[in-house]
This record gives sequence, C-alpha cells and structure tokens, in this order.
Amino acid sequence: MPAALRLPFAVAVSTVLLFLGAVTGAATASASPGLPAQQSCGGVTAPAPPVDESEAPRPGQSAPAPLPVPDPPVGGDAMGTCGTVAPSGAPAPPAIGVQSYVLADLDSGAVLAARAPHARLRPASLLKTLTGLLVAQDVPMDERIVGTQEDADQEGTRVGIGPGGQYTVRQLLDGMLMASGNDIAHALSLRLTGSIPATVDLMNRTAAQIGAHDTRAATPSGLDGPGQSSSAYDLASIFRLGMQHEPFATAVGTTQITLPGWGPNPPFAVDNDNKILGRYPGALGGKTGFTDDARHTYIGSAQRDGRRLVVVLMHGEQTPVPMYQQGIELLDYGFSLPRGAAVGQLTAPPPGTTLGETAATPSPAGAAASDDGTASPTSGSSNWETPLAIGAVVLLGLIVLAARLRHRR
Repeated sequence: MPAALRLPFAVAVSTVLLFLGAVTGAATASASPGLPAQQSCGGVTAPAPPVDESEAPRPGQSAPAPLPVPDPPVGGDAMGTCGTVAPSGAPAPPAIGVQSYVLADLDSGAVLAARAPHARLRPASLLKTLTGLLVAQDVPMDERIVGTQEDADQEGTRVGIGPGGQYTVRQLLDGMLMASGNDIAHALSLRLTGSIPATVDLMNRTAAQIGAHDTRAATPSGLDGPGQSSSAYDLASIFRLGMQHEPFATAVGTTQITLPGWGPNPPFAVDNDNKILGRYPGALGGKTGFTDDARHTYIGSAQRDGRRLVVVLMHGEQTPVPMYQQGIELLDYGFSLPRGAAVGQLTAPPPGTTLGETAATPSPAGAAASDDGTASPTSGSSNWETPLAIGAVVLLGLIVLAARLRHRR
C-alpha cells in the first residue's frame, strides 16, 4: 500500500471498528437501558414464555420485549428480595404455599411482609382491578350500557349479560369485580376507550404512571396474553388506589346483586366469589383469579382497630389450604404487628393525579398496542441511527481524502 494511503486507511479501519462497537453498545442499551440484568427469583421474576396458542404472538406480530427491572427496587431495597421478608424483631410470617405475596397497609401503604414481591407472574383476573380502577375513576355510575352479542361471546368466566340487556355502569362494575365476568370486562373496556386495544394501552399507561413497572396488560380481563404480567407488589398498589374510589370499594365488598335479564332471560342473582366475605371479621373484600398458567391468584382485605390491610397472593393452589384462608393467616399476622412496622412502601402517584392522562409512554416497556390489544415492542432504531449516520459520514470523508491523496501521487 502506498505510504500516503496508510494513515487514512488505518483511520478508516479504526472508525469502522468504533462504529461497530457503538452499534453493538446501542443495541445492548436498547435491551436494558441503564438497568441491571434481569433478576431471577427461582424463574418467577420474568414472565413465563408462552405456554399455549392463546399466549403466542399472532402471525405478523413480534413477542413483546422483556420489561426492564428498576434498580433500586420500587418500594425499597427489601422489595428486591426473592425470599420472605418481615419487620426486624417480628416473628416469621406464617408458611404460605404461594410463589409470591405482599401484605400491606391500605392507608399508609406500608408493606408489612412479602415474599418475592416483584416476581413477575400472570395475574389472571386480578388484572380486572386495574380495569375497575379506571372505570371507577372515569365513568359515571348511573350511565346505562346496552349489552351485545360480542360481550356474551367472550372466552372464560361470564356473568351472563347479553344483547339488548340494559345495565348501569355500577351494576357492571359490581359484576366484574364480584364474579369476574369477562363479558362485563369487554363491555366496560369498550365504554372506557371505544376499543379493546385502546383500553389495553390505557391500562399500560396507567401502570407506568402508578410506578407498577412489573405490570403489562395484554387483555382487559386478565386472560393470559403475550407478555402479560404483574406482581403482588403492583397489584397491592393498584388495589389500594381502587379502594380510594367508593364504587370500587363497594363492589369488592358486596356479597350479592341482581342484574337485569335480556331477551327472554329474567333478572338473575350474582354472588361475590371471594369467600373472605362473611367468614372473616372486618372483611372488606378483594378479588379472585385463575388461569392454567397463572394458577390461583387472590386479593383479600380487612379492617380492625382502625387499620385496613390487604394481602395479594400469586401462583398458588386451593389445596390443602384454600387461597382465602392462606390470605386470612397473613392478615392475622399483619394485625398482630405493631403500628409502624414496615419493610417497604407501596408506590402511588402524587395526590390529585388523574390516572391514564399524563403518562409519557404507551406502556411501561416502551411498547405500543397492536391491533388486537397486545403490546408489541417499538422499534429500537433510534438507538443506532445516530452512530450509523456519523460513522457513514466520517467513513465517506476518509475515502474521499484517500482518493485525493492517491490522485496527487
């Protein structure tokens, strides 16, 4: 190689190598922007991979990228544990047969005990608490909604609304939170935003706004979907906010209502499926859930001596001890602790915040809602377009310089 070209050539090669390094680094940053590697709590921190066709991305869709893991953990350092944590000097919490739980004060937000609180698991119908929170905040309770055949055809648990049936929003909110009706979740989701994808997007914006960074909704009902996850910590935070709205608090604590009939069908009774009501003194209600992948999930709350506590259980079984009884054991433990005992703090937006309006991104993972309501990753091109442009310009300049030097020689 002519001596006049050696320096420009060396600079060009170095530039290319630096450019490739920049691109690689940008790609790495895109996968985990300034955050530590995904934690591992016995395989339960990250959402499980798809387990059936309903959870697999549809043709032409990409699987959602993993949600980043905040560092430090939301709610305090102790909330980063993969094991069980209790207040210093307190007795150990009772042995509970679930993968993850949070026991917290509904008023102060103090976390009293937890096991793997940020473990990311399928929430099942506990996710309806997020849908219900938005309905309680945004929709007049006396407004009337007419049922449709599409509502009646929803998969999974259905309360029994149908085409032509006329219901108040309060009746529907009660039925969704009491008996976990996916038909009602569909109807209320359409009332919230006009479409299921828009409601999923609203749920994800709200989760990000709350600081519920383990939560990604794929369906308004909690039926499993690609990338859907939440945590006991997030659901305790969401439930706490819901209980600040009278319609939500009334719904989870109501034992029975009557819904209007439709067509030839007469009015019918709807019972609350949370067995803590009527079986535990001071019970305030909660929510139950189940899918094959989530297994049994549970929220229970109660008040005693001026204190209101909530317990969230995730990925458990009904045998040998029913989920609500496992929750009661933890509630008893919480009420036995002195006031002020805490191992962490539930997150909450600033007072006066209208949820869903001010979040800056479409989802906590920087994902956009796809046409079926599931989240799909946004393009990461912005992370590498700048170094690509700079590298191309520099490389082109060096090539021109080398050509001129060769011509002069």
